[in-house]
Amino acid sequence: MAKPDFTIGIEEEYLLVDRESLALVQVPDAMMAECKAALADQVSPEYLQCQIEIGTGVCKTLAEARADLQHLRGTIADCAAKFGAAPIAASCHPFADWKSQHHTDRERYNQLRQDLGGVVRRMLICGMHVHVGLNDDAMRADLLSQLGYFLPHLLALSCSSPFWQGEDTGLGSYRISVFDNLPRTGLPPHLNSWDEYERSVKALVDLGLIEDSTKIWWDLRPSHRFPTLETRICDVCPRLEDTLCLAALIQCVTRMLWRLRTRNQRWRIYDRFLIDENRWRAQRYGIEEGLIDFGRGEIVPMDELVEELIDLLAEDAEALDCADELVHLRTILARGTSSTRQRAVRASAEAAGADHDTQMRAVVSHLIEDFRADL
Repeated sequence: MAKPDFTIGIEEEYLLVDRESLALVQVPDAMMAECKAALADQVSPEYLQCQIEIGTGVCKTLAEARADLQHLRGTIADCAAKFGAAPIAASCHPFADWKSQHHTDRERYNQLRQDLGGVVRRMLICGMHVHVGLNDDAMRADLLSQLGYFLPHLLALSCSSPFWQGEDTGLGSYRISVFDNLPRTGLPPHLNSWDEYERSVKALVDLGLIEDSTKIWWDLRPSHRFPTLETRICDVCPRLEDTLCLAALIQCVTRMLWRLRTRNQRWRIYDRFLIDENRWRAQRYGIEEGLIDFGRGEIVPMDELVEELIDLLAEDAEALDCADELVHLRTILARGTSSTRQRAVRASAEAAGADHDTQMRAVVSHLIEDFRADL
């Protein structure tokens, strides 16, 4: 069995806001042209006109991914500033109304609008996708089923969407609630083989329901374009360092599962029903209330789970040269996820006597600052 390269690629979706009103604005054509001139195919429009998507190249190390992502984020921010705008990397805008947004006039997006009807209109959400390179399809199918256990942990640590249309939803990630309205979403199924996956996809393609597996939007999926597993469950993170930390965690977990495989071992596969309960806890509480450890049969606080992960993955982090990024998990716990920090900003503005609209604008200003913080 050939050793995978465990290359990494990161995709992020941003929202564009007006620097004065802090409301969403359409990405100007001239701004997109300028971004394209600077970043080529590493930047593209997204489904809604207020969104923009970036993607790193295929990176051999987290250090390489860091440099690429810093450049991408910095370029988008600099270009936006020329048009009186700023990007935010949050999975929901704190006060925008989805009914006021319009989708991008491209064939793919027009088809999505036709196929998905009213549910796709509410897709005023942004995510982060992390690709990890695996050079064998059978391995991709095998590790996909095992990696599913860790998806709730990733969601809990990435939460950045507590507000929707100006209201506190009570959730760490409201984005997941919106995205789950689409078909072919949620946790991936258990696959017994790569052939089983291909047969399932082919059944839908042959019926004309989808053109290829890019229309399968599971939290974790084999990429259609690349020889990777693509983790899609995370909210997009305002802070660059948090993004890199989660990417390191995904890369290390993938290597750890491969390492077990070389020893004829594997991570225990739990029923999707049970993993979904942890997914809900992560969606609802973020890092605040802990997740279920099914082996121990108890709910374990997130700080304890994080220390277990750091210990479990120490060998892999050293091999992948991302130990510093992995231990940043402790900083996320200490500082709180973006959802925690957004609520704190709103509470502080409220305590200072600000009205509701001013409170929500303060949250957006905070998100603009967070985007720039690690550049």
